[in-house]
This record gives sequence, structure tokens and C-alpha cells, in this order.
Amino acid sequence: MNTLHVKTGDTVVVLSGKDKGKQGKVLSASPKHQTVIVEGINIAQRHTKPRRQGEEGGILSKPIPIRACKVMRVCPKCQKPTRLAHKIGADGKKITVCKKCGAEI
Repeated sequence: MNTLHVKTGDTVVVLSGKDKGKQGKVLSASPKHQTVIVEGINIAQRHTKPRRQGEEGGILSKPIPIRACKVMRVCPKCQKPTRLAHKIGADGKKITVCKKCGAEI
């Protein structure tokens, strides 16, 4: 079973590449391919031709996937990129915790 350390809706920071240091929200995650699509990161431009009469062509920009290992989750409390730790809560469920400040994520 493939799992990722980030999920859809998490805020992440890019660790390497042309968008290094930028933050964004995860729009979708693909555990099978180990990739994520982050809002405003790794934007590609596609030139489209009008296919039907009345349709407009032009240049479209859309985010393309990046490897999940190149992003790190940002703690909502301390606003720092952090690795994740797991603890067992009082009710016996697994809780995700920030390694830097100890806050529940």
C-alpha cells in the first residue's frame, strides 16, 4: 500500500527545483505515482488551437504534478516546514504532531 506524508488541502513548501521556497496548497495527491499537484507551483503553459467555429485558441496555464518527496508540510501553528510525528491520543487514535513545536496537526 502506497501512502504519502501530505494530503489534499495541506499547506506545503517546495524543497528543490525552480519553485524552491514557495508555499502552496495541495490540490490533489496521487499515492500510486508518488506525486502531488500544488496550487501556483510548477505551472506549464499549453498552446491550444481553436477546434470549432467560434471557439478561441490561446495559451492556457495549468499546474503539473511534482514528486511528493520534494515538498514538506508546513505546521499551521508555528508556520515552519516540519517533518511529522505520530502519537497515540487519549482516545487511542493516532494523532499527527509537529516535530518542532509539538502542536497537533
